[in-house]
Amino acid sequence: MKIDISFEGGQKVAANFPDGLQMLTDQPGADGNPGAAPSPFAYFLGSIGTCAGIYVLEFCNARKIPTEKVSLTQNIEFELDPQGKRRLSKVSMTINLPPEFPERYQKAIVKAAELCSVKKAIMHPPEFVVDYQVL
Repeated sequence: MKIDISFEGGQKVAANFPDGLQMLTDQPGADGNPGAAPSPFAYFLGSIGTCAGIYVLEFCNARKIPTEKVSLTQNIEFELDPQGKRRLSKVSMTINLPPEFPERYQKAIVKAAELCSVKKAIMHPPEFVVDYQVL
């Protein structure tokens, strides 16, 4: 899949997908105000939880379990590396289930969330190649 990246003014950068969808990113301002869109790293973090959420949703839908009271909470932890730079150290997720959620599916829904393809990509990272061309 080819994704075209474009510069949209200021600190805004967009990912343009083949199907016509666009993901706009921005950076927080120097004054600490949020940007006009999430930062690329925020999208990355959000993609972990939303990916797990898709698997939870599909699990519930396949079993005709209502999802109105089901949610996920994702917690992110950082630590300093030996050079003093902040790095992502832990991502933990809790699936919040209502009391009426069937007990027999409580452990299985965790296994479903663990199937997340974003998590799998992080666990088995791809090769990254950056090059240039003159047009």
